[in-house]
Order: sequence, then C-alpha cells, then structure tokens
Amino acid sequence: MRTVTIFLLSIIILFSGCKSFNNPGKVHFQGLAQGTYYAVTYFDQQERNLQHEVDSILKAFDQSASVYVDSSTISKINSDDLQALTDPIVRELLHRSAEISKATGGAFDITVGPLVNAWGFGFTDRMEVNDAVIDSLLQLVNYKAVKLKDGKIVKEDPRISIDFNAIAQGYSVDLLGKYLESKGINRYLVDIGGEVLAKGKKPSGEHWKVGIEKPAESKEDERTLKAIVNLKDRAMATSGNYRKYYEKGGVRYSHTINPKTGYPVQHSLLSASVVADDCATADGFATAFMVMGLDEAKSFLQERQDMAGYFIYSDQNGNLKTYATEGLKEILKKEYE
Repeated sequence: MRTVTIFLLSIIILFSGCKSFNNPGKVHFQGLAQGTYYAVTYFDQQERNLQHEVDSILKAFDQSASVYVDSSTISKINSDDLQALTDPIVRELLHRSAEISKATGGAFDITVGPLVNAWGFGFTDRMEVNDAVIDSLLQLVNYKAVKLKDGKIVKEDPRISIDFNAIAQGYSVDLLGKYLESKGINRYLVDIGGEVLAKGKKPSGEHWKVGIEKPAESKEDERTLKAIVNLKDRAMATSGNYRKYYEKGGVRYSHTINPKTGYPVQHSLLSASVVADDCATADGFATAFMVMGLDEAKSFLQERQDMAGYFIYSDQNGNLKTYATEGLKEILKKEYE
C-alpha cells in the first residue's frame, strides 16, 4: 500500500540555499513517476543534468515492478505467464519484502493486494464487502506462500497475486541514489512522492532538511508541516491514513489493510515516519507500523537501533500527539503545533 505523500518540493527549494559561485554547482529537476511527483537535487562539479537518465531508470523500474503495467515482470508473475525469474529488481524486492514480513510477523505482506482491491484502494472497483468475502480473500493472503525456487516463482495457490506497492517506491529511490553515486555524485537528495534518500551534506556544511506532513482532518485540506528533520546518509519514508480513505454510512475506511484480519485498520496512529539506512527499508516498515498501531510499533523500535521513528497519533480527546524515538530526536530540527 502506498505511503502518504509528504509535500517536499517547497521544502527542498526553501532550504536548499542559493547557488555558490564555487563548484560544485547545484542541479535540481522534478517530474512525474509512479502516479506522483519526483524531485532530485544534487551538487556536481560538472553541473550535469541527468533528468533524462533518471526518467529512463524510473520507466525501466515500472517494467519490472508495477502492477499497473500489463507487460511488467510482476504482472506476468501474477498472471502465471512467466517461466523463469531473471529480473534482478523483482528478485531483490522479493528478498527484501520477505525480510520485512518475517521481522514484523506478517504486518507487512506483498500478497495483500486482493484485499486492497476489494476495499477499493487498488486498481479494481470496490466490492460489496462482508465477512464471507473477507474470509475467502484471506485464503490468498500469505507472504509465506510465495517462494523463489530453482530460479522460478512458486505460489502455493495460482490465484495469489503480488503487489510491491508498499516497498517499490522506496526501492526506486535507492536505485536513483545508486545511479547518482555511480556518476561520482555524493551530495544529493532524491524524493519520490515523499520517500527520500539524503547523501552527504551541502557544500555549506548544512544537512538536507525534510518535512513531515501534519495529518489533516480531510483529504481536501491544505498540506502543512508537523516537523522538519535533518538527514545525512539516511532515508525516510512516511505512511499515513488521513489522505487516502473513503466514507460510507458514516464510517471512514482507511487504505491501510491489516493482512491478518482483512479489514482496514482502526486505531489512533495517523502517520508513521521511519528513518533507516535505505529507503526500501524505511518504506516497508512505515507501512508495517501503520498496521501494527502505536504501541506495537513503539515496542518494535525499542529493539531496533538501526531505525528511528516519528509517530503522529490522536489521543482519547481527538488531539494530535507525537512520539519520537531517541534516534529521531537527535535529527529533529523543528516541530510545529
């Protein structure tokens, strides 16, 4: 499931600073990809504009991992129209997803797609959902039922479908970071729909500054910031429930579906921001934490010193509250009311 988009374009422009007369020069460009925006900022001695190459990487990525591209590798897997899996991107996504699923006890699950579609948050029309429908679809949700064996994808049930939506965007951020580094660029900020990876510092010695959006009461509300963090050689991803939902019969249904129950989550956690060494990890765990809820996510992070978290939740009186791990507090630059 897609993470909530953090609006970073204005933040990047606001905090990136003016171009220095000394090299390296700043390069900034933006575009559209994966149903959202992307923005890339870096400092380069040669001031090369690599947007064409970035667009090509993102397009090739969709040919591997997008369920919205009929000819993609993952679409062929889902339709059982693939004999051997030679796609390195899909192989790595399967491996990384399995690691996160195991670590979170199945709160993260790439086979949850049928439930997401049934509730109207995928690429099919919303179904008339009842307990019988959910029980039926839950038979197709089990990350352990998908394995890579002898170079082939093996699904215990051919009807099982895979959707990398909850990790793909973060992984594609990492791919762009690796590409920039292959070009000798080591000071950059890559942002795809709010999933970000920051490398090095600016020539001025400043950290990259990244915003975390304040949860809105309505998805039509104006976007405002709740916090700003300093990033260096780290990635951050945010998942939230306050922009992607629908209301029916006075009930708000969130796009975050619990793979264990089959139903949208209903708890006080409104958004989870995760800082990790790479964006795929941050992306996947942010989604898992939204499934877990506040208390379980807090307990989980107490045992993981390799990640930091910033949670925004609603108290019993409906007031917004925040919780930051010690690692997050160290990079927290500013909080807003």
